[in-house]
Amino acid sequence: MKFILGKKVNMTQVFDKNGNVRPATIVGDVSPLVVTQIKSKATDGYDAVQVGFGARKVKNINKAQKGHSKDLGNFSTFKEFPGVAGKTFTVGEKIDVSSFKEGDIVEISAISKGKGFQGVVKRHGFGGGPRSHGQKHSEREPGSISGGTRNGGRVPKAMRMAGRMGSDRITVKNLTVLHVDAVANQIFLEGAVPGKRGTLVEIRG
Repeated sequence: MKFILGKKVNMTQVFDKNGNVRPATIVGDVSPLVVTQIKSKATDGYDAVQVGFGARKVKNINKAQKGHSKDLGNFSTFKEFPGVAGKTFTVGEKIDVSSFKEGDIVEISAISKGKGFQGVVKRHGFGGGPRSHGQKHSEREPGSISGGTRNGGRVPKAMRMAGRMGSDRITVKNLTVLHVDAVANQIFLEGAVPGKRGTLVEIRG
């Protein structure tokens, strides 16, 4: 299993060998990951590889993190990749962008953009109320919430209503790696990637 972490930069276009234009998302700042811990079923109950990403000032790191990472580095983020056998990795090993190549099929995970509290029209695609026959302020109302159904006046579970939208962990599968720039530490992925600019993106192959 291959994996890497990076930050979303922006979207662009890439021309393939046939001259076709393909939308792409640039994931940059793909600095080398450092393996900080290897977890196994015998000691932790599951197999996983923990890596450190990024850097931060020493004064902002607590003693527990310093003791955990020791001399490996001052990391800003720790991530675990479960289901990865630790036999193929060693503590202190570095994982860089060169492990991926053009044409690889990957899946990514990232936190989507937060949109705050939204109504049912934007959140669920409702059509709103009628615009005629005396209706005055019902353009974007949700309508009935099942007060008179067999629920006995109770609102049923999973009723689509207004609420917080976005800021969810989204996983997108079957994305193609269009280009790998080892010098600039960037990966070009076909299609869109959830999140805003600067969002941390997990890439697994």
